Amino acid sequence: MNKNLRLKKIKMKTKKAASKRMRLNAYGEIKISSKGKSHCLSNKNRKRKRRLAKIKHITSGQAVRIKRLIPYL
Repeated sequence: MNKNLRLKKIKMKTKKAASKRMRLNAYGEIKISSKGKSHCLSNKNRKRKRRLAKIKHITSGQAVRIKRLIPYL
């Protein structure tokens, strides 16, 4: 085999479901929006709906797993 022959580097695939749900902010933190705020809102109180409307930041432990799902984030 020729030493000068270079093999292509295998690219990691991005999990599209995860990439559509998560964004990276300017500080490098991953942010997500809450689930459970699209329907059946009459059963939820005001405080709960207000809390669900806020954007959440991922913890460092979860970020390690998410980096595996979205390698080029």
